[in-house]
Amino acid sequence: MTAEQTKLDNGINHRTKHRLRRALPYAGAGLLVVLIVIGLWPQPIRVELAAAQAGRLRVTVDEEGKTRIRQRYVVSAPVSGQLQRIELKPGAEVEAGRTVLAVIDPVAPALLDARTRSLAEQRRDAARANLAKARAASAQATSDRQRFEKLFTEKTVSIQELETIQLKATAAAQDEAAAESALRLAEAELAEFDKSTPGGAAATRPPVELKAPVSGRLLRVHQESSRVVPAGAPLVELGNPADLEVVIEVLSRDGVQISPGTPVELEQWGGGEPLAAQVRLVEPAAFTKVSALGVEEQRVNVVADLLTPPEKRAQLGDQFRVDARIIVWQAEHALRVPAGSVFRQGSQWAVFVHARGVAELRPVQVGRSNGTETQIVGGLKEGEEVILYPGDRIRPGQRIQIFKI
Repeated sequence: MTAEQTKLDNGINHRTKHRLRRALPYAGAGLLVVLIVIGLWPQPIRVELAAAQAGRLRVTVDEEGKTRIRQRYVVSAPVSGQLQRIELKPGAEVEAGRTVLAVIDPVAPALLDARTRSLAEQRRDAARANLAKARAASAQATSDRQRFEKLFTEKTVSIQELETIQLKATAAAQDEAAAESALRLAEAELAEFDKSTPGGAAATRPPVELKAPVSGRLLRVHQESSRVVPAGAPLVELGNPADLEVVIEVLSRDGVQISPGTPVELEQWGGGEPLAAQVRLVEPAAFTKVSALGVEEQRVNVVADLLTPPEKRAQLGDQFRVDARIIVWQAEHALRVPAGSVFRQGSQWAVFVHARGVAELRPVQVGRSNGTETQIVGGLKEGEEVILYPGDRIRPGQRIQIFKI
């Protein structure tokens, strides 16, 4: 290689290096711009999708309820007396008119002592004296009335004087009747003294047997031990455990939606399959109840009849807890989507639909909702996928990425 060629090559290399040094800042700036664009480029948002499906949709009112026997009978003591110990236990079978529930020995009235008898005799004598006085006054008033009536016919006295004498005669007759009643009462007290003596009629009063008024089972024994009971005291409670109904406490605003004949499903009662029931009555009066959080609520009782045969719920008894699902509306072929995919868009309802990797805003017409699923009556087709819980992070036309668990 000659000296001239070497000089020429060195000049070329020098110019090339110079050009590279001048282009390096531009290349760095371009790379920085590319990195900024990549960093600011909208990234797909990961979302969950759910398909619109046709199927059964139910709107229910879910509350706790308690069973109770439809017809229950409380047997009480007909007389005051000494109750003999009741041997029957809750659950025992009873037969109407034959099973003896309880036996009561009537208590004899307290014996009158000498002092009590003396007071009774004095009351009797006083009543006799008052009666004699009242009779004399009544006779005098009657005589005065007759005399004034005669004078009135002769126009010797005025009508006001006659009416005054007639009023006195009437009052005297009433006083005489009251005195007679007081005398009879005092004589009755003395007659009771003779009856309550040993060997009298009260000492021979037979025991009173209480027999079952209906056939069924013994539900509760209020007075088991032997003791003195007053008349009207509850002793036992009877009923038929197979004849059950369910009482469900619901909020008053939910009770407005429920009508007689509404189907009910009873769950968590202790058996396998839910029990079928039907609403018979929605009580017309509500009541105030304080919730577990301390909030006052207006509630109303819904009474439902059990439709499941007794042999399939043999162990279910009185005052058992159940979870009631009252079906206020249902459709067998409703187009439904998760409730979390539907939101308000102005005055309309809308959903975001998955359309070829982007979110498409779609106005829809909604029907019923049970809190978990919502009925779609227009704007959406079966099989289309909607975005769950879009919130504010989803915009129309935004790219999305399906989130898979």
